[in-house]
Amino acid sequence: MKHPYKMIELVLLFVLLPVSYVLDYSIWIKIVLTIIGFSYVVWILLRVEKLPFKVNERIAWWSFWKRTLIQLSIIALVTTATMYFFKKELLFNVLLNKPLLYIIILFVYSFLSVYPQELIYRTFFFQRYEKFFSSSMQLIFVNATLFSLAHLFFELNRPLVLTLTFIGGLLFAYTFQKTRSTLLVSIEHAIYGSWLFTVGIGGMLGFPS
Repeated sequence: MKHPYKMIELVLLFVLLPVSYVLDYSIWIKIVLTIIGFSYVVWILLRVEKLPFKVNERIAWWSFWKRTLIQLSIIALVTTATMYFFKKELLFNVLLNKPLLYIIILFVYSFLSVYPQELIYRTFFFQRYEKFFSSSMQLIFVNATLFSLAHLFFELNRPLVLTLTFIGGLLFAYTFQKTRSTLLVSIEHAIYGSWLFTVGIGGMLGFPS
């Protein structure tokens, strides 16, 4: 087996650790494990892979925004219609009734949640394990599956959470595979996730509403 250390690393970080969050043990231990795991990822990227944390000057902004806005329009149409017919009481609930909470949620989510996720699941994952896969489609599918697995700890509407995060994982993995930009995929992730909170799906996923 080539790169056995990396295979063990992948299983520990992307399978065993996320699955362990479902188990009933101290939240403080879970937090400590998360901090250790994230610190390890950053250390590997900086000291082993020696990736520079800087913005790629050759980013194709126009094509990125064009594709992202088209996809957002489709997502907005589908999710708004779904909420209207099945959970009308939650439709734009936080935005209309609790604007301060809405702003806080978007800020915390966009700046403290999205970027670390993309650093781990796209930048680190692709850098460390891309050569394990025989095709881009296989890589994107596995990445999206593991990204979905990371949200297994959500108990409320778990099937919905796993479905949404898998679809999101496919989109984000595709973007990163094409652009190799943590910045772009983080922006895309923040936009789609913020829309889900805006339209009211956040209340179905256990977030404040």
